[in-house]
Amino acid sequence: MMQNVHLAPETDEDDLYSGYNDYNPICDIEELENDVAFQQAVRTSHGRRPPITAKIPSTAVTRPIATGYGSKTSLASSIGRPMTGAIQDGVTRPMTAVRAAGFIKAGLRGSAFDPLGQSRGPAPPLEVKKKDSPEEKIKQLEKEVNELVEESCIANSCGDLKLALEKAKDAGRKERVLVRQREQAATPENINLDLTYSVLFNLASQYSVNEMYAEALNTYQVIVKNKMFSNAGILKMNMGNIYLKQRNYSKAIKFYRMALDQVPSVNKQMRIKIMQNIGVTFILAGQYSDAINSYEHIMSMAPNLKAGYNLTVCYFAVGDREKMKKAFQKLIAVPLEIDEDKYISPSDDPHTNLVTEAIKNDHLRQMERERKAMAEKYIMTSAKLIAPVIETSFAAGYDWCVEVVKASQYVELANDLEINKAVTYLRQRDYNQAVEILKMLEKKDSRVKSAAATNLSALYYMGKDFAQASSYADIAVNSDRYNPAALTNKGNTVFANGDYEKAAEFYKEALRNDSSCTEALYNIGLTYEKLNRLDEALDCFLKLHAILRNSAEVLYQIANIYELMENLSQAIEWLMQVVSVVPTNPQVLAKLGELYDREGDKSQAFQYYYESYRYFPCNIEVVEWLGAYYIDTQFWEKAIQYFERASLIQPTQVKWQLMVASCFRRSGNYQKALDTYKDTHRKFPENVECLRFLVRLCTDLGLKDAQEYARKLKRLEKMKEIREQRIKSGRDGSGGSRGKREGSASSDSGQDCSASSKGERLSAKLRTLPGTNEPYESSSNKEIDASYVDPLGPQIERPKTAAKKRIDDDDFADEELGDDLLPE
Repeated sequence: MMQNVHLAPETDEDDLYSGYNDYNPICDIEELENDVAFQQAVRTSHGRRPPITAKIPSTAVTRPIATGYGSKTSLASSIGRPMTGAIQDGVTRPMTAVRAAGFIKAGLRGSAFDPLGQSRGPAPPLEVKKKDSPEEKIKQLEKEVNELVEESCIANSCGDLKLALEKAKDAGRKERVLVRQREQAATPENINLDLTYSVLFNLASQYSVNEMYAEALNTYQVIVKNKMFSNAGILKMNMGNIYLKQRNYSKAIKFYRMALDQVPSVNKQMRIKIMQNIGVTFILAGQYSDAINSYEHIMSMAPNLKAGYNLTVCYFAVGDREKMKKAFQKLIAVPLEIDEDKYISPSDDPHTNLVTEAIKNDHLRQMERERKAMAEKYIMTSAKLIAPVIETSFAAGYDWCVEVVKASQYVELANDLEINKAVTYLRQRDYNQAVEILKMLEKKDSRVKSAAATNLSALYYMGKDFAQASSYADIAVNSDRYNPAALTNKGNTVFANGDYEKAAEFYKEALRNDSSCTEALYNIGLTYEKLNRLDEALDCFLKLHAILRNSAEVLYQIANIYELMENLSQAIEWLMQVVSVVPTNPQVLAKLGELYDREGDKSQAFQYYYESYRYFPCNIEVVEWLGAYYIDTQFWEKAIQYFERASLIQPTQVKWQLMVASCFRRSGNYQKALDTYKDTHRKFPENVECLRFLVRLCTDLGLKDAQEYARKLKRLEKMKEIREQRIKSGRDGSGGSRGKREGSASSDSGQDCSASSKGERLSAKLRTLPGTNEPYESSSNKEIDASYVDPLGPQIERPKTAAKKRIDDDDFADEELGDDLLPE
């Protein structure tokens, strides 16, 4: 191997780079005089040029010299040095430059060695472009137009539609200026058609999103009619969309079909989308048969979920049972194209496991979840739509749908359909069938078991069977600890038993599992209110108000908490928001009247009490307040109608008829008052106050009936005295511990009676009326309790707060604490 290795000699006897300074006679101009070809060239084309002198010796390349006979010979060095690139004695001379570095004519004249040419100074500046030139103006204008189009698109994506439209208009104006400048520059062939198309298309889009449909259609027409724009016909689909928004269905279908004709058959997806738009337009126009033809074609060419669902809806609209079944089967058969196996790691390889974990929640996986959720939504909605009509009963229809779903790729939806079947039974008030189905589902897997137990718990809770509700709530929680509905129902049962602290813990756990569980958030607010933790309750309801902006229940609870905090102005403000949501709710209107009454604003209180009475004239407390208000303002005739209404609502209460008679008497209608007192005496013959009124009024009117009524009054008073004496003697005869117990019981009974009478009496103070010898118009200022009436009849001085304290908390709790019966 070493025999092929050649070592470099220590000394090079033949220096290959020697002889560069030798003089070459080829460069001598004297030799040119003998060159016939050169002399001929000088005399013909270069005769006027001065002769070239080359007296400076330099290294020259070997080049052929033309002779007068057309032959070319190579001249060698005069001293026998080999030419550059020549071969001599088997050694090739290396190629060199035309002249050696640094050896120039300036070097012979005494200048310094400057191979890089640094002594020549800096390079001259670049030539400045003229900004005023037409080409530069056109380029700058094009750049501005592009920037305006981009800014318009960005503003649109940010939601600032007005700014996007303004930018699009500016781009359109500048683009027209650009076209005029190109025409003036006599270069119309250089017009940028792509820029013009983008400007017009963006302008039309911005007109459309700003609901300026006429301007958008005109702009699209400009693009479509311009033959210079290729593939502009597809924009007729956008024009069809605009006509669809204007509910001009015939024109929308016309433009959709024109756009369909413009799309080549190879662009299959675009054609399918246009046909879907045509089908939707036919549905909106009520032409279901034409819509069926469109969707049948789509399902035969490229089946998809939306087309299958719309086809089922169309067959439901025309009432074709068999076609509904076939359309539902086609919808079930649409492939999802989702591979669930790739998210399951088949081996224990750490790298494979990391990759699997990384793709379990990436954007593609989220898209697959959304597609699957949309498919399940379409299938469930279609099943609920057609199940009641495809068979003789909705139960048989649900059974058919369940069997079809079980045989498809959506097996897990069969249990959800069973739960929907139970919910349908509930809506038909067939609770036994609903409970039976839910109990059957209770034996399924944990997810279905939890959902069924949750609904059973809600059913028993609404039926006030709290023990069963608690039992099924426990089953639901044990099956799925992260089910917020199950935890909410468990909290409801604890709330019903009065253990508010424990109920709050269940609600908190439900919120930890699902922060959007509005039922748990509402109920925990009620729980804090029961615990008198008003600040925390207010925070809960304000959070809920941020989620449910127009919920009347939430707004009312906020107002109620402000009332409990004695912040009446804030309570009134929130109740006004409730009225804006439910303007005809009589309880809310009565509550507003109560708060204004407490504030001292009688006119506003009367307005809201009257509105409440107008929507619900059977609220005895509102009727009482209005009657007392008119008595206080001395409008006796107007007060009569409200007390008559009260006597109809509570016919067993004698006080309302006495108030009617008193109003007649105060208004001067004595005969009507007498008739009313007589009618009251016939209904309540043992009422002492009514007899006193009759005796007094008959005596003043000089009627003979006065004596008869006086005898009845005397007999009743005597019976009353005897009864009181018996009661007193019975109390005196009792002694010892028995007497104490009886006294205690009597005291308790007295308290109960007092409370009962307080609930029945008027919520107003009554003034004593004039004595026997005084005229009816005068009155004294002595105040007595409303349960005791003077002989001349009651007169209400001033109404108290008579409206209901607030909407019953228990009513709201029963509605909101009961969980939604839809499947979880």
